[in-house]
Amino acid sequence: MNFDGVLFFPVTPFAEDGTVDVALLKEHITSRLPFGPGGVFPACGTGEFHALSIDEIRTVVTAAVEAVAGAVPVVSGAGGPLGHAIAAAKVAEEAGADALLVLPPYLVTGPTDGVVAYVEAIAAASSLPVIVYHRGTAKFTAEAITRLTANPKVVGFKDGIGDVGLAQEIVSAINASGRTDFALFNGLLTAELTQGAYRGLGIPLYSSAAFAMAPEIAKAYYDAYVSGDEERRHALLEGFYAPLVRLRDQTPGFGVSLIKAGLRLAGLPVGPVRPPLVDPSEEQLLELKSILAKGHELAGS
Repeated sequence: MNFDGVLFFPVTPFAEDGTVDVALLKEHITSRLPFGPGGVFPACGTGEFHALSIDEIRTVVTAAVEAVAGAVPVVSGAGGPLGHAIAAAKVAEEAGADALLVLPPYLVTGPTDGVVAYVEAIAAASSLPVIVYHRGTAKFTAEAITRLTANPKVVGFKDGIGDVGLAQEIVSAINASGRTDFALFNGLLTAELTQGAYRGLGIPLYSSAAFAMAPEIAKAYYDAYVSGDEERRHALLEGFYAPLVRLRDQTPGFGVSLIKAGLRLAGLPVGPVRPPLVDPSEEQLLELKSILAKGHELAGS
């Protein structure tokens, strides 16, 4: 599966009555397509997968598939309790998704063999290929990833833990497997901040929540990253991404909440986040507005 560009994780807009706002979701996605995302990942972390019912996942993925219209791959989230994850995989396939991002199991922490079995059970639930997400309760070893590379339905690895040594071991294990179709990407929060290092590990792709909020800024960073314009890349890191991360770290869950808030500031009424996440305070919104203004200035947008 080819991903050529920033990996776009859309938010899930909620209407005033709390339901998914399908029209607004489609607008959100189609407005970002001109900026060249390499793939669209609905109903994942930024899309509040943790707070969506199976019916809502079907609604979100169907809307995303219709909005993307085959332009790039659509990868849906599937995770949490195993029964929920399997149901999510099935509705994503029915909705026309191209692949699944396997999110961590819910609450319990099992041994590596159990985590591998969790991925395999989700992979077996549909015909869709899967990308494993190395994060939270889904922690993989190089040996576990080697085992998973033997399954042709496992086509990617996303690192959300940030253990650089382990990530290098996993990249080496994938290379040693002979698989040339494996997508490797950085899935840490605000991944732009660490992507320079991840490129050195052999992980060239990254997920971008910022792309959902400010595609002009995210595209400017991506273009600098791809072209080797380190001066511009570092200017964006220091002027936009580092302050955004400092604000993000003030409150748990702000990796999602700030993105929705930024969209509202830009005039897209995507609604609030669902519990247990919380929205920013007025003071934090003012800080976010200032950070975004600086980002747009640096991006020339």
